[in-house]
Amino acid sequence: MHLQPYLFFKGDCEAAFKFYERCLGGKIEALLTHAGTPAEKQVPAEWRNKIMHARLVVGDAVLMGSDAPPEHHKTPQGFSVSIHVTDPSEAERVFRALADNGNVTMPMAATFWAQRFGMLVDKFGTPWMVNCPLAS
Repeated sequence: MHLQPYLFFKGDCEAAFKFYERCLGGKIEALLTHAGTPAEKQVPAEWRNKIMHARLVVGDAVLMGSDAPPEHHKTPQGFSVSIHVTDPSEAERVFRALADNGNVTMPMAATFWAQRFGMLVDKFGTPWMVNCPLAS
């Protein structure tokens, strides 16, 4: 079994996934728009180039998402996408990259459970936790 977060965006899913690809060092495997699909006729013309499904692979993890029509989009709350990194300098790099033009809610620091841990909400409104556990 694999748990794979699926994020909804307010029309900027493509930009968000390209940002995540750069920040996380992953590879976008899918950025499907409504245009050219059976769903094309079911969305307004101005929405046809919005993302119907996105898939980003980072190592053995997958992050998926799509654009939600404005009347259906809600600000994310009650969760964070959690990233576990074993190298403290890589944890710092990922945190800084995701925090660019976002809002740091807990600065990256050492904790009793981790070499480095921090929390932020990125510029697209997605909440993240970056954790680098204590060495075993």
